Amino acid sequence: MTLTRHPDGCLLLFPRPIWEVHRERIAALPISARPWQRIFLGNAIDVDMDSHGRVLVSPELRQVAGLNKDVTLMGMGSHFEVWDSVSLAAKDQEAIAAGMPEALANFSF
Repeated sequence: MTLTRHPDGCLLLFPRPIWEVHRERIAALPISARPWQRIFLGNAIDVDMDSHGRVLVSPELRQVAGLNKDVTLMGMGSHFEVWDSVSLAAKDQEAIAAGMPEALANFSF
């Protein structure tokens, strides 16, 4: 698996084959995207699960994501987001307070 930083304040955890597709697309971006290449590619590390299904997160990535005691792992389809639980709750409240975006105006379950 590959773990990297996301500017929303979480970490992204990808199966390696999925990450490789994203990595190639990010690496092919023009020079004007160099700062974002540093964020995504420069912080990417390959990780393995141990026999208990745990992943070791480097101190640097724990720091940038503000990971403390309580962590939430959210499945997002092709990848996972790893959040500090308190930070995620705050982000969720911000999103709810801002209201439904126009892009979801005609969306329903």
